[in-house]
Amino acid sequence: MSRIAYVNGRYVPQPHAVVHIEDRGYQLADGVYEVWAVFGGRLADSEGHFARLGRSLSELRITPPMTRQALEVVIHQVLRRNRVRDGLVYLQVTRGTAPRDHAFPDPAVPPSLVVSAKSTDRAAAEVKAAKGIRVITTPENRWGRCDIKTVGLLPNVLARQAAKEAGAYEAWFVDAGGLVTEGAASNAWIVDAQGTLRTRDLTANILRGVTRSTLMDVIKTSNLKVEERAFTPDEVRTAREAFITGAGALVMPVTHIDGVAIGGGKPGSVTLGLRSDYIARAKARYG
Repeated sequence: MSRIAYVNGRYVPQPHAVVHIEDRGYQLADGVYEVWAVFGGRLADSEGHFARLGRSLSELRITPPMTRQALEVVIHQVLRRNRVRDGLVYLQVTRGTAPRDHAFPDPAVPPSLVVSAKSTDRAAAEVKAAKGIRVITTPENRWGRCDIKTVGLLPNVLARQAAKEAGAYEAWFVDAGGLVTEGAASNAWIVDAQGTLRTRDLTANILRGVTRSTLMDVIKTSNLKVEERAFTPDEVRTAREAFITGAGALVMPVTHIDGVAIGGGKPGSVTLGLRSDYIARAKARYG
């Protein structure tokens, strides 16, 4: 069965899900996106993702394509039509279609909305988590507003390709001060040599990860200490554990950085425990 996508008012087979060549998302990367994890047919961390979507649209001065209530109906229709119980939902909003010009269309045009969904193999993800992933580091070369979840992801694309060619899964950006900011498609964490959980604070030029935020709530129910404090690649190499968070990865152990093993090169107990707790929470609320 062909996957079904929603494109500007119509549910269409994925091979026919197209936008106009002068859509500003295609021409100018003038748009934003969101990705939800899906557990049991329900959106995980729903409030956080809708709030971030609203903020991203506001920061770029793009009019919401519809009310949140209507948007939820569209999303759940896409999930139903694709028979997705466990997986991911992708949503993209652009400023709309207009003759190519850098300035906003005047008068304004209706925004474009695309929604798609796919199932994911949770068992395969658990196999990956049990083994852990490798990351590489790369110089930070993105624009200064990574807090907006924009579709302009070329630096991230190049970073992930570099990681793939190096036999790694993810790339961690390192800023001019020698500090890790985040991953190309995830937030970066370590359990440092003293046993403290650390991740970059939100005043830095990073995305306000929704999974990151939820994990902070999970950590509050444990006896773990967490600090929103930057770390260097050298501190990663001497850390007890490392991991990434994101809607796709959830909580994924990192075992190597630039080819150097972290904590013996195997997923650590703290990371695996947090992954288990996050998934249990998600299944209890959304599964």
